[in-house]
Amino acid sequence: MSKAKKSEFSPNDFVVYPAHGVGQIISIEEQEIAGIELELFVISFEKDKMTLRVPTHKATDVGMRSLSSPDVVAHAMKTLKGKAKVKRAMWSRRAQEYEQKINSGDLIAIAEVVRDLHRTDDQREQSYSERQLYEAALERLTREVAAVAGSDEASAQRQVGDVLMSRAPAAA
Repeated sequence: MSKAKKSEFSPNDFVVYPAHGVGQIISIEEQEIAGIELELFVISFEKDKMTLRVPTHKATDVGMRSLSSPDVVAHAMKTLKGKAKVKRAMWSRRAQEYEQKINSGDLIAIAEVVRDLHRTDDQREQSYSERQLYEAALERLTREVAAVAGSDEASAQRQVGDVLMSRAPAAA
């Protein structure tokens, strides 16, 4: 095992775990599992009241990454401003694609979901499942924006909300 891989993440680092979003490494611990000594990152997802243990040598393989750079956040904000791209596919297919984008951990893909599912008050109603996906994507986006900016989620939500409200109205 290379020592170089270990130094990529350290305790107190904020990381993005694809299936759960932003978490914080609280420690690195050794644990014996099935007779094998493993070194694990202990990641806390405060908001979800969840702790995850990820083998250190598998972290990058499962898509765990450092927070996005401010440039990536800026690009995500630009993506939000864009015109919604809604495919004419069946909802179940689109929902699956949105779900994949949200769980990819890719901030730009998550911003695309927020952009595509965002509705203003005068637009048609959202179905329950659309709303669920929109809120999941919005939460992932705002948590990472807040963590990158070192601010709280409320100000990140305002920032994202302002960008969404400044968008050109989508053609109905």
